[in-house]
Amino acid sequence: MVYAVPTREFERRLNLLYRVMDEKRLDAVYIVNPINIAYFIGFYYLQTERPVAIVVRRNGDIYFLGPLLERDHVLSQTKLVSRVYTYRDYPGEVHPIRLFADWLRELHLDSSAIGYDASPGYVSYWGYKGPSLTDLLPNAKFVNISDDIYSMRLIKSDVEIELLRESAKWSNLAHSLLQDYTAPGMYDYEISLRASLDASIMMKKALGPGYKPLRSEYPAYAGFRGQVGEHGAYPHSISVERPIKVGDVLVTGATADVGGYMAELERNLFVGKPSNDVVKYHETALKLQDAALNALRPGVKASDVDRAVIRVAKELGVAEYLLHHSGHGLGLESHEAPFLDVGDETVLRPGMVVTVEPGIYVSGLGGFRHSDTVVIHEDYVEVITYYPRDTESLTIEI
Repeated sequence: MVYAVPTREFERRLNLLYRVMDEKRLDAVYIVNPINIAYFIGFYYLQTERPVAIVVRRNGDIYFLGPLLERDHVLSQTKLVSRVYTYRDYPGEVHPIRLFADWLRELHLDSSAIGYDASPGYVSYWGYKGPSLTDLLPNAKFVNISDDIYSMRLIKSDVEIELLRESAKWSNLAHSLLQDYTAPGMYDYEISLRASLDASIMMKKALGPGYKPLRSEYPAYAGFRGQVGEHGAYPHSISVERPIKVGDVLVTGATADVGGYMAELERNLFVGKPSNDVVKYHETALKLQDAALNALRPGVKASDVDRAVIRVAKELGVAEYLLHHSGHGLGLESHEAPFLDVGDETVLRPGMVVTVEPGIYVSGLGGFRHSDTVVIHEDYVEVITYYPRDTESLTIEI
């Protein structure tokens, strides 16, 4: 079983990139998006204000440009980098992007055609202040290839799908523990921490010393994200100020990091016997998810899946409770294209992986949502998360 992305997979991805370089007559590609860096060379790092980039040359050489504190880190994570260029820190006596320009001159790329994914400079959550490589290297031709790279990432390889299947298995365990540990009088974070810790310990022991999480500090996670009782009516509640009590509807989520890939599993839990209204909305949410699953197949537009859900929601009289679209792609990011949304005309193709998660949110009562991770194949769709959905299985006896 593969628990990490093998070298042959990175070679496959780089070959796709070289093909784009050939088609667009590029000498090199300059990549700053940290997810794209992880995609092509398997390097994960904590993104800060400090500029980081990789340069992929058509001859196969790959250069890392970044802060000194990442030098040993990048060399320990990947064997694909040919050479490392570092600066002490940001902003420094000389701005890092000016050093990047100097290094590109040293590599004789200052008069070349260079593709870029996000910016011919740097992007970060903290914003970017500084010059652009387009100004510093006026004789170079910069070409935006972000759409080309994203198109590569849309279709998952067999390796990526296998990693997501493994993630789904451990997500299932983490969620099972979450349900076992949930009880009235406890705060959501108490239950989440215990379930996540125990699932992570079991996962690490099972997968062995060669396994490590790449996108988080711990292997597995399960929690509520604040969607407890009436707070469940906020799809992204974040936190709640009170303990769980009898009668609460809980919206839960679980995932696990396998090679940087994390499947998505979400369910409702019911603390004590659910009321008739709760059962009604729960069963309605299942019908909406089934509508999406039934519409999901190769050749269908992503927008048509969302329209199928909206149509059923109108028939069932709950359209006013729909607060978001019916799902989204995932892979190295928890939210990727395509989006199961009326505005996304992407035609679904084999190899795409999406969540299916239409939800309804009733003020004062709670949220009703299940999310499953689905792989689109040539002639069928595969639901790789498999936790029960029926009311009885999801009820916590008091």
